[in-house]
Amino acid sequence: MIKKFSILIAGGGSTYTPEILILLLESKKSFPIRKIKFYDNDEKRQEIIARACALILKEKAPEIDFTYTTDPRKAFSDVDFVMAHIRVGKYEMRDKDEKIPLKYGVVGQETCGPGGIAYGMRSIGPIIELIDYMEKYSPNAWMLNYSNPASIVAEAVNRLRPNSKIINICDMPVGIEEKMAKIVGLNSRKDMTVRYFGLNHFGWWSDIRDKDGNDLMPKIKEYIKEYGLDTYKLDGKKEDESWENTYRKMKDVFDTDPNFIPNTYLKYYLYPDYVVHHSNPKYTRTDEVIEGREKRVFDEAIRLIKTGDVAHCKFKAGNHASFIIDLARALSYNTHERMLLIVPNHGAIENFSYDAMVEIPCIVGKTGYEPLSIGKIPIFEKGLMEQQVAVEKLVVDAWIEGSYQKLWQAIMMSKTVPSASVAKDILNELIEANKEYWPELK
Repeated sequence: MIKKFSILIAGGGSTYTPEILILLLESKKSFPIRKIKFYDNDEKRQEIIARACALILKEKAPEIDFTYTTDPRKAFSDVDFVMAHIRVGKYEMRDKDEKIPLKYGVVGQETCGPGGIAYGMRSIGPIIELIDYMEKYSPNAWMLNYSNPASIVAEAVNRLRPNSKIINICDMPVGIEEKMAKIVGLNSRKDMTVRYFGLNHFGWWSDIRDKDGNDLMPKIKEYIKEYGLDTYKLDGKKEDESWENTYRKMKDVFDTDPNFIPNTYLKYYLYPDYVVHHSNPKYTRTDEVIEGREKRVFDEAIRLIKTGDVAHCKFKAGNHASFIIDLARALSYNTHERMLLIVPNHGAIENFSYDAMVEIPCIVGKTGYEPLSIGKIPIFEKGLMEQQVAVEKLVVDAWIEGSYQKLWQAIMMSKTVPSASVAKDILNELIEANKEYWPELK
């Protein structure tokens, strides 16, 4: 008998949930499913997404049992995989994460700088809660977590639940690699073998080859020097304005060390003055998402509920979904697929903190993951990473200890923040904004 899996999507009201569902259905021959559940603490939001997804399932896979709930016991019982993508505080708090730092001339971004720190402080407790539910009701399940900010979440989980069956991942490298595959004329990022090192949203590609071993780095670098990672001329695909700016800025980020290809998020750390100058403190990425993706997904969900017209459904599978299902398959079928994961360093990067949570290639099979050896990294990248990993560790210290001092230190140490006094002003305003979500700081 072929085993069929039970999947729980934690964050059932997310705009990314339909993407995951569509890809699960498209992959059901290679990854058979018996049950899909949604879990969210926002009943109203989840209801809309779930009712639309129920119609899709009824039409395309009526044999799959589907439920959605706000009850942890019902949600986490009898599951093989928990796919977690929660946003604590939703867009209301993301808006504050972005706009409060910008008031002080500091980068306002959901995973970088003070905004990412604020989001991290909100996310630690709820992620630990999800792990505890999983271990109580389905102790043999795996949690595949891509809730942001992944670096802080991974650091906290590694310290607070070190023996849990959780793997932290990020889809950003996947999206970048798809663009790089287009640049070199390949059909998919899966036609490439990559070497990468760093922290989440803070890393570099050191080697990219095709399946015949041919070096693809020179052609990709040549393209980036002229266009950054803007691939509009190759695929005619328009991005949101903020992402177009990010992909074009890749030219300048690449200039900081042309030996490697950087993650796009390094823009926020290496050119924070540029980012602030090109930001509108009254209209940030949150506003863009609310008016764009959020509206598109919920409008389509409501249309499906009203019409039942699944034949013309606009939901499509995307990069965000593909990586997490590949990971589930690798764990289930011992495929030994090579994947970028966020894992304890433990010597993989020889000259870097042993206990840091790093993002590196791993081989994934039934027993979990095996990190690949990276060797030594250059002093420029090492220095940047040491500073950033200290920020992440201080944030987790602050959450565990309820320490104002540690959180102030974390914000002042961020490369996006110019001084201790600015860090304190931002922190004090973030404390007031997050009083419903953060532990009390003393």
